[in-house]
Amino acid sequence: MKKIIKITYLFLLSLSLTSCLVNDTDPTGEFDQGANVVGFTSSTMAFSGVANGSEYESAINFEVKGPTASEYTAPINAIISVDPASTAVEGVNYKLDSSSITLEANGNYTGSLPITLITEGIVAPLAESPILILSVTSADGETNLLPNGIKLTITLNYLCFSNLSGSYNVAMRYVRASSGIDNNYAFTDDVTETGDGEYRTGTVGAWTAAQLGGTPGFTFNDVCNDISVPYQNLVERYSNIVEGVAGNSFVNAETGVIYFEYTICADDCREYFVTYTPN
Repeated sequence: MKKIIKITYLFLLSLSLTSCLVNDTDPTGEFDQGANVVGFTSSTMAFSGVANGSEYESAINFEVKGPTASEYTAPINAIISVDPASTAVEGVNYKLDSSSITLEANGNYTGSLPITLITEGIVAPLAESPILILSVTSADGETNLLPNGIKLTITLNYLCFSNLSGSYNVAMRYVRASSGIDNNYAFTDDVTETGDGEYRTGTVGAWTAAQLGGTPGFTFNDVCNDISVPYQNLVERYSNIVEGVAGNSFVNAETGVIYFEYTICADDCREYFVTYTPN
């Protein structure tokens, strides 16, 4: 009797496992029949320049993606338009050389359009950074192709003159409430300029650069003495996220002292309150 029960159990188990398998009547063949899309490679972009009358150039990047995009051979044309919600004014804040782009197979259907930031007549800091919102409104050249529907939001930052690179004495308070940690540290660090109003420290958190590896420090931006620490992976290596506390970081214009508040978060968050005093 026990043997019969065991055989019956195994038979029922085999049926349940079989039912999890894809069979010929499942519509898996439809998985590769969806539309291919053309659009921007990112949904956000920050574009900065010192408001000294100069013009700054950057690029808006495009790509084609989809289940059958690799089969395309013909040129693909895409048209972009400015969303009415934009606060940036063409000819005052920016200029676009073209509102269309052609993507070629020999370029893996990627490409870019130039965009220029205009600073002539701009007095920084502005109360709010102008925002340019772009959409891909049409795409043609191949079959089964659509705009991807994702808008690109470009923040145009007008910077004051900034010169924060150099050596600093650092005073740091590190708090991790979940572990009962509230410690203070003192050390020296170097800040390196990586772009207009963009900098990178040599350390991040309470670790040394050698302990973490990766790209030492964290990136921050200076917009007329307002400091922001953008969302970024810890030393560009770990999934922990480094991000500034909005509105709580700044430069003292008279002394050059930089004050940061930022967090490093994974399952929980570490908090850092840091003062950089120039040597």
